[in-house]
Amino acid sequence: MEKRVLDNKLQIFFRNVIGQSFRQLGIYDSTVTSYVADVLTDFARSENLYRMRSRKGKRMESVVEILSEQPPPPIDDETQLLKERSLRKYLGDYALFMSGIFRSHVEGRGFLNYYIQEGSRSYWTVSELDVALYRTGFILFQELSKKFEYYSGALDYTRKAYFAAEPGEDPFGGFLRQIEGWMKINLTAN
Repeated sequence: MEKRVLDNKLQIFFRNVIGQSFRQLGIYDSTVTSYVADVLTDFARSENLYRMRSRKGKRMESVVEILSEQPPPPIDDETQLLKERSLRKYLGDYALFMSGIFRSHVEGRGFLNYYIQEGSRSYWTVSELDVALYRTGFILFQELSKKFEYYSGALDYTRKAYFAAEPGEDPFGGFLRQIEGWMKINLTAN
């Protein structure tokens, strides 16, 4: 099955799970729900989750690593604004994903508050850059910024309700095992 079809099925799966989970928590904003499901779909592929590389080519696995490698950009033209927006969107998405789906891992490393602050800050920066670039969608990123901790907690609930690891199982492995299982079932069913 080609990658695009698989990604589409995975996106439908995540939209259903996130939609159901968020409704259980009283979150009825379909734009936020769809966006969060799209983040999970994108980050279900490790090459997307760890797309940032150090100058030496090593994959970066924390917000701290990513920010320490990035020199402050000289934002003086549209190309630089777009690069900064792309970086900040990725940081917001990464912080949301990690602080939600892998909260115990982030907490265990002592980064939860930092991820929440940096995720919120990154999404707010995206909204400001969208306004500066005359792009629509800035309201979504303002919403994600203002309620970052709430949405992160909603993802943590989703993980506990739908993607719980087996006792003693690595949380990353548990999440991937369940996604791979879902993909196998749905691939053989078609």
